[in-house]
Parts: sequence; C-alpha cells; structure tokens
Amino acid sequence: MKAVFMGLGYIGLPTAAVAASKGIEVIGVDVNLEVVDTINKGKIHIVEPDLDKVVKEVVEKGLLKASLMPEEADAFFIVVPTPFKQNKRADISYVESATRMVIPFLKEGDLYVIESTSPVMTTEKMAELIFTERPELKDKIYIAYCPERVLPGNVLFELENNDRVIGGINDASSEKAILFYKQFVNGDLHKTNARTAEMCKLTENSSRDAQIAFANELSMICDTAGINVWELISLANKHPRVNILQPGCGVGGHCIAVDPWFIVSEFPEQAQIIKRVRETNDYKADWCANKVIEACQYFANKEGKDPVVACMGLAFKPNIDDLRESPAKYIAARIISEARAQVLVVEPNIESHSSFNLIPYKKAYYKADIVVWLVSHNEFLEMPITENKIELDFCGVRK
Repeated sequence: MKAVFMGLGYIGLPTAAVAASKGIEVIGVDVNLEVVDTINKGKIHIVEPDLDKVVKEVVEKGLLKASLMPEEADAFFIVVPTPFKQNKRADISYVESATRMVIPFLKEGDLYVIESTSPVMTTEKMAELIFTERPELKDKIYIAYCPERVLPGNVLFELENNDRVIGGINDASSEKAILFYKQFVNGDLHKTNARTAEMCKLTENSSRDAQIAFANELSMICDTAGINVWELISLANKHPRVNILQPGCGVGGHCIAVDPWFIVSEFPEQAQIIKRVRETNDYKADWCANKVIEACQYFANKEGKDPVVACMGLAFKPNIDDLRESPAKYIAARIISEARAQVLVVEPNIESHSSFNLIPYKKAYYKADIVVWLVSHNEFLEMPITENKIELDFCGVRK
C-alpha cells in the first residue's frame, strides 16, 4: 500500500507519520521546500509531543518521504488548510489546488479522500472536477470525506484511538476508505455519506463554539456583577447535569474559530444561533483588549507615567505553538497599537515572531506593572504572585 498526503501541517504530518508507522509507504507533499527538507532529515517543523520520534523512525526506515510533488500511489489524502475569505465564506482553493496536483496520477481503483474541513458538497465538487479532467475514471475510483478529529498536544494518541466518520460519494467509496483507515485507527469507523460527514465536522466545532460562548458571556456578566467567574462555574458544575466550560479571551485555532462560518455562509437564514455564538466569541477578544487599555489609562492617571504591560501568551490554547486565529495574538496587537504603554510580549512555545519582539516570560512578568494573562501555559501556572502588580486574568491562571 502506497499513500500520498497532500499537506504536511499540524494534521497532515502526524497522520502521514502514523500511517507510515503501520507499514504504509507514504509520500508527504508540501509546497514549502523548507518543510520538505526538514522532514526528509527526520526532523519536524511543528510542536507536537512524541511526533519527532515517530517521524525520525519512519523516515529512517524509508516509509515516509517528503516531496514538493505527488506521485503515483494507491490512495491520496487532501490535508490542506481551508481558511475563510473576507466575507466569511470558505476558501476551498487549497483543496482544489491539491486535487488538481493529484489528478494526473490517479488511476483505476485508487482512493481519494478529503480530510480538510470543508463546506457541505465540497467532496462532490472535487469529484466533479476529477471526472471533468479525467472522464475515463468515472465510477472507476473511490472518493470519500473523512474529517480529522484530534486535539493539538495529544494528536498521536487521538489519531489512533478516536472514532472517525467516513462518508463516500457512494457506498463502495465509503467501504474502500474504511479499509484504509482500519490499518491505523483503533477507534470505531462510522460509515455515512459525504455530505453528512462534512456537516458532522462543522457541527462538532459549532457545538464547541456555543459551549465556549456561554462561558465567555458568563465571564463578562460576572465581571460587571463583581462575581468570581471561576468560583461560580466550579459551584454550578456541582449540579449533576451541568458542565460549563472555562472562559478564555476568545476562541482561536483553525477549527472552532473558523468552521461555524462555513455553516453560516451557506445557510444564513437558518444559522441564527451559530452566527450569534461566533460574534460573542469574537467580541470577547475586543472586550479583553478594552479592559487592558482601560487599566493602562487608570495606571497612568494614578502613577503619572505610562505602565509596562506584559502580554502573557500568543497561542490559541495552552502549551502549543499554534497561533492560527489566536485571540491572544489579536489582543496583544491591539494593546500595542492603542494603549499608552510599553508592551512586552511573551510566548514560550515559539522562538520568534515576525510581528512581535518576544522576551522570556519571567523577565516580562517581573518588569511589568500590568500583567495580562492571555493563555494558561504550564509555565505561567507556576509563577508566584507578586504584590504591587495589576493582574488581568482572562484565562484562569490565577483562579
């Protein structure tokens, strides 16, 4: 069995590596030459526990090779980003581009699977594209959709152990895809059709978005009411049928912060709650930024000088290096541009950033007059409380 994985990012590389570890010959394709060269040296370009060991092993065994171009294989997987455009509509141009790259290599009996989060009917659109370019393959290849369902920081375990939803454009395609995934997935494989599988992925992330929005809205209410939201949630969760999540400074990442818009843009009249939830979580980041700007003004008025502000964390969630759609990054940028303050920016999981001058977290903390906790990284949880500092905790570091 030989498989091509189009895209070697946060999902593509771990999936390709896990598949290779089960004896599948894998060609991983990426448009970034530096990524290709890094992987072919047995190294990785992302932060994910234990992934470096797996990649090193499968590269040394010759089971994983990175390349700028695909080649002939038995199965092709599209694992590229699907961002949204300015109008919040899904941008499937990366999916289409990756599909066009593999079309010349498809042959009778091959399997083509999209894993990228996509709007409903994307799989059918790509099938139409394939058959337009290669009409002789009509009813001769298998086409399916199987969304990833993993948590950054625990990807390797979840790739193998989580259930997967697999939806083909026909029953034979679903069965063919299930046979492939059985080689490295221990979780149950649930068969459906492509449209339902596409909507399932969007539904999962929209549901999470709604739960987080409830917690974020609650945190803003509690701030106005003078109530400790962390204590409130802890007490409310003592109810046997209540499970409120922890609030943060918004919602980030390439999934939860993006996917609900795919539903809203396609079904604007019906998706009223989903749209409002997205707006609530986006607003929370602005609310946090405004609180910091107000604190800076208060400090300046009281002390007669501009404060030093430490923005603690840029990632979209704790203990990872992924900054995609991060509300913390957005808040830090707003503070820098709008607050009268010297702003120090911290992100312990990356070495440098094109837009921010990063400094060590302990140095930033002790130098700051105002400490803004944006991400509850493990390093931050161990920091002792120092008197005479204003601390704004948006993520529960001091709860």
